[in-house]
Amino acid sequence: TECEKEPGSLLWVFVMVGNIVRGMGETPIMPLGISYLEDFAKAENSPFYLACLHTATVIGPFLGLLLASFCAELFVDVGSVGPDQITITATDARWVGAWWLGILICALLNLLVGIPFWFLPKSLVKEGETNEPEETGEKCVVPLQDNDKNEAKQNISSSNFIPFLKALFRNPVYMLFICITVLQFSAFDGMISFMPKYLEQQFGKSASDAIFLIGVYNLPVLCVGYFSGGLFMKKFKINIYQAANIAFWVSLLEYLLYFAAYWTVCDTSPVAGLTVSYE
Repeated sequence: TECEKEPGSLLWVFVMVGNIVRGMGETPIMPLGISYLEDFAKAENSPFYLACLHTATVIGPFLGLLLASFCAELFVDVGSVGPDQITITATDARWVGAWWLGILICALLNLLVGIPFWFLPKSLVKEGETNEPEETGEKCVVPLQDNDKNEAKQNISSSNFIPFLKALFRNPVYMLFICITVLQFSAFDGMISFMPKYLEQQFGKSASDAIFLIGVYNLPVLCVGYFSGGLFMKKFKINIYQAANIAFWVSLLEYLLYFAAYWTVCDTSPVAGLTVSYE
């Protein structure tokens, strides 16, 4: 007999639109936040502040993985289905965790955290400068006189956006940095996507345990790396060329360590129909 196909649901469209809106809200934080720090921080303190910013961006996924681990322990229909009605456990392949609960909690937290951004001042006193009335008055004269010029420059830059974009894409340093960033995020996203399933199949872990292990073993180390790197650059006042050399040798060492993982091979678990027969 042919399998009966149930009508598909379009609820995934709401999830997709929600992720698009979330991306639109999160995208300005990094470029504008970095510019905010660069404009009002000392040059020697800027790397440390940026390291704190990147550390915070890693702490967020770490807490998110812990939340996902908790939600994966709950059945998808939590609240509407009693525990006595559930006949499978979290280690069963048919188990579906309460994935939607984490989205609702994070959406509410994003809304609450976004409120203080409305109260950030448009301009700050640059770090290290005094806030005396005389100096402040002298510094405020120039922006008032050049206000029209700045508006004209903004109009010119908006009209020449495409030529500037082409010139940016022709910059070899910028394009090399973009390629390196894409490769790094591709490796990280691949690990986040496939490692939980590997832990489930190879070591018999539940989805909740696999997510928890990834969060505990990977993200705290990244936090330490970001923070210590920024502190190192602040303490020794590393310039851009020295930072590039350090990044190269550290990345090479990282590649060699990851390459050594090819020799840590475990026996493949028996899977009916793939590695062993059904009989």
